[in-house]
Amino acid sequence: MAFWFYRGLRRGIVTTRYPKGELDAWTRDLPTAPAFRPDRLTPELAERLARACPGGAITTDGRELVIDLGRCTACGRCLELAGDAAAPSGEPLLAAVQRSDLIKRVPVGGR
Repeated sequence: MAFWFYRGLRRGIVTTRYPKGELDAWTRDLPTAPAFRPDRLTPELAERLARACPGGAITTDGRELVIDLGRCTACGRCLELAGDAAAPSGEPLLAAVQRSDLIKRVPVGGR
């Protein structure tokens, strides 16, 4: 550990970029947050999705479905309920500089 500490001091490296290149193969097996299809979402389905989310990651805001990826645990309940209106995003690693970058808004009804 001390080796890496002194190496960082010598080179002036504060942090490293992650991931470098390809993701590890095991990340393909991780559950991922949902990706919704706006043209398949109805206001009724959006309300049911918001009520079914145990972590409160899905809410509705007028005619939009609001997904807070920082609160999503990828439990899959919304995927089961939404049918063909949602699919796994396939993005196992989420990172953002600002918290607001983790909030996604999906128009209901394809507006």
